[in-house]
Amino acid sequence: MTRAPETTPSTSEQALERAVFNEQGLLPAVIQQWDTGEMLMLGWMDREALRRTLTEGRVTFWSRSRQEYWRKGDTSGHAQYVRSAALDCDADTLLVRVEQIGAACHTGTRTCFDGDPIEVVQGRVPGEPEPGA
Repeated sequence: MTRAPETTPSTSEQALERAVFNEQGLLPAVIQQWDTGEMLMLGWMDREALRRTLTEGRVTFWSRSRQEYWRKGDTSGHAQYVRSAALDCDADTLLVRVEQIGAACHTGTRTCFDGDPIEVVQGRVPGEPEPGA
């Protein structure tokens, strides 16, 4: 596996200029627990929500249903404190690593991915032994 070369982190202003928003002016933001790698949720940010997230230390989203900004935890107390952020290789998706306080999901579960497991056929890496072998 080839590692990407070390790069100097972008400033908030540079990230705002590079970010590619969809036709609704939104960017998907994957939220991850910084120390465990646990995937917590997916939210949407417009340019202003991204700016607030990068410069204020708390995650801010754009609510597509309410058409307003919401800072995670302001009403629930289940806040997300930013530890790091990165745009993907196409700059059209954001990864935000956070310290999650309380539940990340509006349903009260730790993550938004806790409640609906899906049965899958697991792929096998070439050379990996058969299960049970």
